Amino acid sequence: MRRRIFETEHEDFRDAVAEFVARQVTPNLEAWAEAKALPREFWLQAGEQGLLGLEVPEEFGGGYPQDYRFNAVVFEELARASFAISSCVGIDADIVPPYIVDLGTPEQHARWLPGVADGSTVTAIAMTEPSGGSDLANLKTTAMRDGDDWVINGSKTFITNGFSADLVVVAARTSPEKKAKGITLFGVEAGMAGFERGRKLDKVGQPESDTSELFFRDVRVPHENVIGQVDTGFIQMMKNLPQERLGAAVYGLAHARQILDETLQYTKDRKAFGQSIGAFQHNKFLLAELVTKVEVTQAFLDDAIMAHTAGELSAVDAAKAKYWASDVQNEVLDHCVQLHGGYGYMNEYRVARAWKDARVNRIWAGSNEIMKELIGRDLGL
Repeated sequence: MRRRIFETEHEDFRDAVAEFVARQVTPNLEAWAEAKALPREFWLQAGEQGLLGLEVPEEFGGGYPQDYRFNAVVFEELARASFAISSCVGIDADIVPPYIVDLGTPEQHARWLPGVADGSTVTAIAMTEPSGGSDLANLKTTAMRDGDDWVINGSKTFITNGFSADLVVVAARTSPEKKAKGITLFGVEAGMAGFERGRKLDKVGQPESDTSELFFRDVRVPHENVIGQVDTGFIQMMKNLPQERLGAAVYGLAHARQILDETLQYTKDRKAFGQSIGAFQHNKFLLAELVTKVEVTQAFLDDAIMAHTAGELSAVDAAKAKYWASDVQNEVLDHCVQLHGGYGYMNEYRVARAWKDARVNRIWAGSNEIMKELIGRDLGL
């Protein structure tokens, strides 16, 4: 079915993003995977193309259309080439900027936002800790007030863009006695004494995404780098997580649809027993089921995109979108590997890399089990 949420300006923007991906991304994927990182050149080119400033006000170099459909277009086009790159850009351009824009001071806006928009400042957000996973209310990283500064101690892990980020939004406990109500957000900048990065983590998939551990050993951060009010960080994270979860759903489904389309063509071209393998009834019925499931999921996501654009998307509906879309993504890609037979298990085939890249989408941004817990609570259970 034809999607009806996008207008001419969105489709024109999609054409520009698709051209950027074809010119600057697709030819370099192998080299970036080998380097286990995206080069600075990519971020600067993406900034020049206007892909990184959609959440940044115009006065600081951004586009700031306040229309999430533009964000969705960027995610979808990047995900068709690489799930990893869509997630890296999602962190930098979609997840971190709202914290600065909505909570930051005028001085923070002027200091950080122009670099976010033009790609010269790569960003990350550091919530997850080695002992906590999705349990954000029980952070162990601490920040203690010392005169005009805060001293941060602790560690974070699984941080996307963590190895290369110039600015990291760090969640730390400032009032331990307040539990969830005692968490504050800080802007930690590269080069601050005591801020160290661990190794690039050796992941199952997404090699082009630099994911790393972060360590904070008596990192002295000026009070001017507090983002928002002290002790309100948990509330702000809960407020912003629906956008992160919707993004994971959007680029996860676009990723699956692209590989499904390629697999469909493969089943038409691949011959066995005198006919294309897609002509066998089991494969024909399976592909019919997968295409239908993707399109039904797309209809729900499009409603969620429009709700978020209107400022009406609830945390529970975002949880539904993230859980369902990531499950569908992984189901589709698992079947796509099977339809490719032995070739589907070869790293030289996109379907194998896509299958590995996708698995984490059921874990990050809150595991799908946590999503179901949120949905269940909303049902009064």
